[in-house]
Amino acid sequence: MATERFTGWVGKDASAADGNLVYEEFQPKKWEETDVDIEITHCGMCGSDLHTLSGGWHKPEYPYVVGHEIVGRAVRVGSKVSHVKVGDRVGVGAQSDSCGECDLCKSGNESYCDRFTQTYDGRHKNGDRSTGGYADNARVPGSFVINLNPYDKIPSEILAPMMCGGLTVFSPLKRYGAGPNKRVGIIGLGGLGHFGVMFARALGSAEVVLISRSRAKEADALKLGADRVIATKDEPDWATKHASSLDLIINTADSPNMPLTEYLGLLAPMGTLVQVGAPDGNMPGFNGFKLLAKNRNLTGTAIGSRLEIREMLQLANDTGVKTWANPFPMDKVNDAIKAFNRSEARYRIVLVNEKNAEAHL
Repeated sequence: MATERFTGWVGKDASAADGNLVYEEFQPKKWEETDVDIEITHCGMCGSDLHTLSGGWHKPEYPYVVGHEIVGRAVRVGSKVSHVKVGDRVGVGAQSDSCGECDLCKSGNESYCDRFTQTYDGRHKNGDRSTGGYADNARVPGSFVINLNPYDKIPSEILAPMMCGGLTVFSPLKRYGAGPNKRVGIIGLGGLGHFGVMFARALGSAEVVLISRSRAKEADALKLGADRVIATKDEPDWATKHASSLDLIINTADSPNMPLTEYLGLLAPMGTLVQVGAPDGNMPGFNGFKLLAKNRNLTGTAIGSRLEIREMLQLANDTGVKTWANPFPMDKVNDAIKAFNRSEARYRIVLVNEKNAEAHL
C-alpha cells in the first residue's frame, strides 16, 4: 500500500522562521478509526510556530508543518468518533492527544498530562509525528477535535486564533477568578494581550488595565475594553504609583529582561501573576520580598483544556468577542511570516486556505 501524503507548507531549516516555507507533500500520521481528517479553511499564526521553526525553545526536528489554530471541515471521520460527522465545521487547538487515563486527564487538565501531544512538534501514541495546520489537510485524533457547529455566530477567521491564542489567556483568567470582584491587569498588547483584555472584560472583571511600555496602543486597548493603561516607559514612577492595585495579572510578555520585580509589586496582597509568555531563554530574576511581604503568588500556565475551549467559545458566541484578525491567503504564508516578524499582526494573522474556504461558501 502506497504511503499516504498530504500537502502543505513545510519548514526545512531555521530559515523557515524568516519566511522560507516550501509547499510540498508531507506524511500525516497513519489513519486510525479514532481519527478525523480535516480540510483546512483557516489557520491562525501563533508565536509558537516561529519559536518552533527557529529552534528558539529547543533543538529543532525538521521538517515541520506548524500551525495549531485550525478550523475546517471534517472530510473523513473514524468509526470510533461519535461527536463529529462528515461536513461539520471543526477546530483543533495546540493539543491533539493525551493518555486519557491519569488523574490530570480525568479532572479536565489533560493539557498537563505527561503524555500530552502537541498538534505539531509532537508524537502520537503510535509513534508518528504530529503535523499542523499550514496545510490543505490535517489528521488529528478525534477526541481532540472540537465540533464548532454550536458557535455559529463566530466566523472561521475570527474563531481560528481563539483555539490557541484566545485559550492561552482565557484559561488563567477563568482559573484564577477574573470577574466582578477582580481588578485584572494584562501585560502586553499583542496577539495574546488583545485576547486578554477582551476576555477579562467579557468575564465581567471589575477593572481591566493594560500594562504596556508606551501609550502607542492606548486607543486600541480602550476599544478592546480596557479601563486604563499603565505605560512603563512614559511613567517613570509607574511601579510606585500603581503599587498593590491589581488582584490578577496575566503576563503575555516573553522578554528575558522584563521588569518582573516591578510587575509583582503591582499586585495587591494575595494577588496572583500568571506567566503565559514563553521566552527563548530564562525568565529574569526578581526580588523575593515582592512575593513574601504581601503573600503574592507567581505561577504559569501553558494552554487550556477542551472544556475550557468550549467555555471560551460559548462566551465569545454569546458576548460578541471578536479577534482582531489580519487575514492572509495561505499561499502567501511566507509574506505573512515576514509581516509577523515586523510586528504587523495587529493582532492575529490568519491564513485563509482560499481553495478550501471557497468550496464551503
